[in-house]
Amino acid sequence: MKIKSMVFIFLSMLFLVVGCSTNEAVESKLTLPEDTPDFVQESDFRNINWESKAVEFGDKGIIGNENKSGVIGADMPSLNTQKWMWHLWGVKNVELTVVGFHRETGTIHQILIDGWTKDAHTPNNGADAHTPSSVKIPKPGEWAILLYTDGKLFDKLVYKINE
Repeated sequence: MKIKSMVFIFLSMLFLVVGCSTNEAVESKLTLPEDTPDFVQESDFRNINWESKAVEFGDKGIIGNENKSGVIGADMPSLNTQKWMWHLWGVKNVELTVVGFHRETGTIHQILIDGWTKDAHTPNNGADAHTPSSVKIPKPGEWAILLYTDGKLFDKLVYKINE
């Protein structure tokens, strides 16, 4: 009886240690690049709904979350530099910060060629603000694109980028 109790206690402790170690590995996997804007938080990446992919809406080929945010150019996502036109609803004259999160590697990337942030001002294609940009997606896979307006999380766009 004493041996069974000792084995049970040992296995319980082993289970606890392995479980804690696994959580630490998952938590420590996410690292913000040093030059990431200060308002971007690790917690912003925890509740991404990977099943809620960006969809095409309107008659201009915008792909995103209708009446919130979307992109012209995301219909042919590629690993080469390309032009995307960002559209935002419900905001005007904002600084738009774009942060890419690669699902498979758990890594965060700057995908705008010329920095993390651009100004989005004038209305276009029914949106309240828009801005063009050049983007470079560094690797294939599922991507969550987190959009911040004036330092606040605004929306999350989920894309599958294959080539």
